[in-house]
Order: sequence, then C-alpha cells, then structure tokens
Amino acid sequence: MTARDQSTRNRRLVGIHGNVLLLGVVSFFNDAASEMIYPLLPLFLATVLGAGPAALGIIEGIAESTASFLKLASGFISDRVHRRKNWVVGGYILSNAARPLIGLTTIWTGVLALRFIDRIGKGVRTSPRDALIAESTPFEFRGKAFGFHRAADHAGAVVGPLIATLLLAVFMLDLKTVFLLSVIPGLITVAVLLIGVREIPIETRPAARHEPLKIRRAWREMPIPLRRFVRVLFLFTLGNSTDAFLLLKAQQLGVSVALIPVLWTALHIVKMGSSLPGGIASDRWGRKGVIVTGWMVYALTYAGFAIADAAWQAWALFAVYGLYFGLTEGAEKALIADLAPAHLRGSAFGLYHLMIGIGALPASLLFGWVWQVYGDAAAFSMGAFLALTAALLLGSVRWISTPGERR
Repeated sequence: MTARDQSTRNRRLVGIHGNVLLLGVVSFFNDAASEMIYPLLPLFLATVLGAGPAALGIIEGIAESTASFLKLASGFISDRVHRRKNWVVGGYILSNAARPLIGLTTIWTGVLALRFIDRIGKGVRTSPRDALIAESTPFEFRGKAFGFHRAADHAGAVVGPLIATLLLAVFMLDLKTVFLLSVIPGLITVAVLLIGVREIPIETRPAARHEPLKIRRAWREMPIPLRRFVRVLFLFTLGNSTDAFLLLKAQQLGVSVALIPVLWTALHIVKMGSSLPGGIASDRWGRKGVIVTGWMVYALTYAGFAIADAAWQAWALFAVYGLYFGLTEGAEKALIADLAPAHLRGSAFGLYHLMIGIGALPASLLFGWVWQVYGDAAAFSMGAFLALTAALLLGSVRWISTPGERR
C-alpha cells in the first residue's frame, strides 16, 4: 500500500474508530434483538392478545414519551457527574432484560408494562451515548460518525427481522418463543459495551465542578439557535406517529403476514444504506438543508400512504420512507452537537430527544384516533401536512448556522 493509499484509508476511518466503532457494534446487536420483536408486535397484539389500533397507539405513545423524558434527565445528570458510560451500560442492561419477557404476556397491558421498562432503559442510555459519540469525534466528522452509528443500528434492524422470519418459517416457532430468544443478541450487546467502550473526559467550565447544575440554568445557557431548532422539531414530531401504523397499513394493502418482517427489513436496508451518505452530506454541505430535504421526503411518503391502494405501493413507499431516516438522523444529532455548549452536551441531546418524545404521545394517540374515526387516509394526510409545514418553516429561517456555512 502506497503512502497516498494509506492516507486516503486513514481519512476514511476518521470519525469511525474507538468508541464510535464499538458503540456502532453495540447498537447493531441491540437492534437485532429489538427488531426480532418490534415488527411482529402489532400482529402479536391483534392475533394473540386481541388488541386493536387504539391499544397500539397507547402502548407506543406512552413507551416513547417515557423514554424521551428520561433522555433529558440522563443527559442532564451525565453532564453534572461528568460521566457517560455508566448510564449507557445501565440502560442497555435494563432494556435487554425486559424486552424478551413480552413473549410471556397474556394481556395487552402486560405488553405496555414491559415496553415501558424497555423504554426506561432507552431513556437512560440514549443522551449520554450520543454525547459520548460527539466527544469521541472531531467536529468536522460528526455527521459521518452519527451517520455510521445510525447505519450500524439499522443493520441490526435488518438482521433482527430476518432471524425472526427464519425462526417462524423454517423452525416453525411461535411468536412467544421468538420474543424470548431475543435475549441472545441482547447479551452480546452488554458484553461488548462493558469490555470495549471507554469513558471520555468531559470538557467543563472552570467553576462547573463546584456548582450545582440546574435544569432551568441549563436551558437558559442553551444557544438561541438550538432552542429554536428543537421547537421546529417539535412541530414536525406532532405528525410523526409510531411506525407500527405503517406496518398495519401495509397489511391492509395486501402485504401478507409472512412478508411483514421482510418489508421491515427492506426499510432498514434503505436506512442503513443512506445513513452514512446522509451524515457525510451534512458535514460537507451543512445540516439544515439535508434535514429539510429529509422532512420533505417524509411528507411525500405519508401523502403516498394516504392514497395507496395496492401492496406494491406499500413496498415502494417503505423504500422512500427509509431515505427520510438516512437524511435526518445523523444530521439532526450532529447539528445538536455543533450548537450545544461542551459542558451541556448531554443536556442538549436530552432536550432534543425530549421534544421528540413530548410529541410522540399526542402524535400516536391522535393518529390512532383519526384513523379509527375518519379512516387511514385522513390520518396519513394529517401527518404529511404537519411534516411539510415544519420543513417549510425550517427552510425559511436563517438562524441556524451549519458547518458548511461557517466554513
């Protein structure tokens, strides 16, 4: 290998090494465990427990909102104690202990309780983990690092449904047994995290170690552009209901039950393939434009579901929907890391996740209610309208300075 080739290879690896690489592996196995269950959950609720769309909306809305409130608390506390890893470890252990037990439930409220515990684990780990990724990565490669992490996460979401399909179709296991077997990749998740990931010293203000850190003070110290961005994000989130409704819609369009995990896998293949390019694009050309493009893709996808009437359209729309994730997930997190003060980075990620979570419960409850009362076309049209409004608002303002604009 020539010196030039080695230099090119080293540059490609910048931003994807050490903690970033290992946290990607952690997310891969954790999502493999999670996605052995999640795409089958609507079917499990409907056919085994006899629950309908309204129950699904309650379960997912409460679960995700709970996680988001805890993301704020864990991020804030990790700033205060100047440590991230312990929170990440505890969160992954809790989720992977609770999640397989869904297979033992006999009533939908039992699913609600276990999803609640699972999301507590997610809430505890997510903001400290995102802050740890930001602190392990040079500024100019943050989009790439977060894009890689999301790609690894989605790769696990590709493998998980395939494992579930194999267990159901080849080994003829029932849903409950498949859920219980998800404990195996969960154990690998925790082992990699405990052995490999290391703590990164957190940059603090000179007096920060001796001052009590309060949530209100943290909010006041957040830059105005960051606060404005998360407010627009909240508007978008009101139209961003649980993806379980998309799976239910696909089934109604004629996608067979046996192919639902395959459809979910196809979605995550697109997510996986587009996440790293989306993150790199935000490094090169700025975060805001990439995020606006992703939100527009979301609006078009939901508008498509509102008028879809054939199974093939569900497959096409799921593929387009995957691009929304690739364009936005890494770029949004990189933007938060760019705008946040170093000593409040965990709190900033907590605020970001909180805005998403505050909208999750009303979004899912409202979507489920509109679907049940007015039909699915009205529900999807509502989601498209809110996403389009948020994209136009974000695109029209000039108060967010992106990396590309600063350079």
